[in-house]
Amino acid sequence: MNVLTKYTNSFLQLFYPNLCLACGNELPHGKEIICISCQYYLPKTNFHKDKENPFTERFWGRVNIESAAALYFFSKGGRTQELIHNLKYLGKKEIGVKLGEVYGSILKESPHFKSVDCILPVPLHPKKERMRGFNQSTVFAQGLSKTMEIPFYNNVLVRTVHTKTQTKKSRLDRVANVGEKFQLKNSNKVIGKHVMIVDDVVTTGATLESCAVNLEGLEGTKVSLVTIAIAI
Repeated sequence: MNVLTKYTNSFLQLFYPNLCLACGNELPHGKEIICISCQYYLPKTNFHKDKENPFTERFWGRVNIESAAALYFFSKGGRTQELIHNLKYLGKKEIGVKLGEVYGSILKESPHFKSVDCILPVPLHPKKERMRGFNQSTVFAQGLSKTMEIPFYNNVLVRTVHTKTQTKKSRLDRVANVGEKFQLKNSNKVIGKHVMIVDDVVTTGATLESCAVNLEGLEGTKVSLVTIAIAI
């Protein structure tokens, strides 16, 4: 780095400080998006280590899944919530990509996810995606795809109905709000494959369940579920 670049970066940081996207503390200019403290203290689940865990338990008797895991626990007011908020509502797409890369390198070594062939992000309705500018599940899938070295497909699961945000809905309202609002297209890409459906946060599991049931009838197809976080 030459002297001019060094001083330019220092000057810019006075007015546009680089902040940790989990806790808001200042970061060195151009470094990681999450500070060292948050990397250490963000509440990791380690669900990828166990075939059965609190994530898989949410789907018992609802839909058949091979494995399920989340990177972090999500609690109201916590650092994980701040990360997800910055990703979804402030357009910080780099969070989804980075966390996908991090978790992908972990899942690649897990015996429960080694056989995954492809990734399907939970789709947004086109209207909502246009409003937001991107799909948070897709950028997470991009990061996972990079480090797991497997493809992700945006044109297999399709959301057919535009639903309102689920943030303040009860469990029953969430289930009713999602309902049968996903369709399967280009099924030839996933027949006989181990498919990993990914989303940002799992709460009741209604959205992931609605996606997974579309794949149940495909011969030889297995489904696993992965999210950035799981609500506790």
